[in-house]
Amino acid sequence: MKSPTRKPAVSNRRSLKPNDQSGHGQLDLVFPSTPSLVVLGRDAALEAKAGEILRTLDAGELASEVHVEWNARLFSAAGRADFRRQLVSLNPRLREHDAAEIERTLRHELAHLLAQFRAGRRRVSPHGAEWRKACRDLGIGGEARTHALPFPIQRRSRRFLYECPRCGKEFPRVRKIKRAVACLECCRKFNRGKFDKTAQLRLMSADSPSDG
Repeated sequence: MKSPTRKPAVSNRRSLKPNDQSGHGQLDLVFPSTPSLVVLGRDAALEAKAGEILRTLDAGELASEVHVEWNARLFSAAGRADFRRQLVSLNPRLREHDAAEIERTLRHELAHLLAQFRAGRRRVSPHGAEWRKACRDLGIGGEARTHALPFPIQRRSRRFLYECPRCGKEFPRVRKIKRAVACLECCRKFNRGKFDKTAQLRLMSADSPSDG
């Protein structure tokens, strides 16, 4: 999901499981006002560490901009990197593991940022050759794209079904949407990525929670 006032984030997740197998893609929504993310806040100590690591690799500009946060929205993913925001997000459940696992996850996500930083405007594959080289430079050569930390995988029923009136795309949701949102694809197509009222989602069905 994105705010209409900023470019969509390009996120590289350190996923602990394959992408959602339910047949529904990640939601692409536009909010008419900037949404507040559920986060646990920035970590000054990890930010300082990230900056120190990046400076040793001649990435001082990136080092001065990088932010590190603990983000409660990450459930089965250990971390996520957003190059446009120079942001590394970490799953709070990493704190249940040792410091070495936290640092390895941090370096994994920094590798995404470093690979794109080195490439400039040229887009790189999330786990391609540039990322693998960045991993080696960061001291985690041979890093796997995924791993199997024992995080609980949430299986939540999507009770609410929304539809875009312009394109007919369906958006299943766990919770009821409490503010106006619109289909990102249609907003990009018809309103240059800004919130388009004609693409505002409408509720099509709502399942009652089962007893027991």
